[in-house]
Amino acid sequence: MTTVETGTPTAAVPRDAAPADRPPRRETGVANVFSHGFLLLWAAMTILPLAWMLLSSLKSNGEIIADPWGLPEALRFDNWARAWTNAHIGRFFFNSLVVVTGSLTLTMLLGATAAYVFARYEFRGRQVVYYLFVGGMMFPVFLALVPLFFVVRSVGLLGTWPGLILVYTAYSLPFTVFFLTAFFRTLPTSVAEAAMIDGCGHFRLFFRVMLPMARPGLISVGIFNFLSHWNQFLLPQVLIPGDGPNRMLAQGLSSLAVSQGYAGDYAQLFAGLTIAVLPVLVVYVAFQRQIQAGLTAGQLK
Repeated sequence: MTTVETGTPTAAVPRDAAPADRPPRRETGVANVFSHGFLLLWAAMTILPLAWMLLSSLKSNGEIIADPWGLPEALRFDNWARAWTNAHIGRFFFNSLVVVTGSLTLTMLLGATAAYVFARYEFRGRQVVYYLFVGGMMFPVFLALVPLFFVVRSVGLLGTWPGLILVYTAYSLPFTVFFLTAFFRTLPTSVAEAAMIDGCGHFRLFFRVMLPMARPGLISVGIFNFLSHWNQFLLPQVLIPGDGPNRMLAQGLSSLAVSQGYAGDYAQLFAGLTIAVLPVLVVYVAFQRQIQAGLTAGQLK
């Protein structure tokens, strides 16, 4: 009995090959449990102090001392009213709102314009000027406090809102230009070319076409600048000295913490802290999707 060989070798099937219809194996284990546990711990460390501060602002001083971790027997919103008027938190809040609005508007306008030029136009010295902007991110603020004080005083802007607005803008521009330059480079050039063919000039192209397309990036960097300006304490302390009416909210909270630490009115102190924190929380909750979209747009395009 003979066997017939066809001469065509058959492909060897590896023994450990998985069937095509088998679902992929999910990566589970210690690393997955550790990452989830770390995120839960981080969330607890962030949320619990805020919740304790909010509840303490609605208690009486006796309740805070007797049971710091308990719930308030009644919601005492008069603590917020006393902090707003007696501790002048309302005036400091308005001062910070005016300065942050002016500096944020100026920063976004100048930063977006410079970033668009660096990302879309070729000219001599472009890289040098761009790296000068980026180099400003590595310069610590406290190293320039003394010369900055004398410069602002020499131009007559010491203790004024315009002086603080200009300084905030100057220190926010490096990060804004760096972030938006990378974002503008991800935008499609075909849209800009089509607009130019249709007769759109450079000014209209920037404000009517490119800025709306860069909205996620603008919102993201705007939120970061808002948080930085709103929580700033060192620059206002140097450029708005004394106890004048132009002090910022961080300075007012510092004075409130010192005074109420001796007076024992902890409810008013917690109320002032809650008033200062609420705008930051509201802004972040309202724009959290835009922030995530702006941070991931460069990787997705």
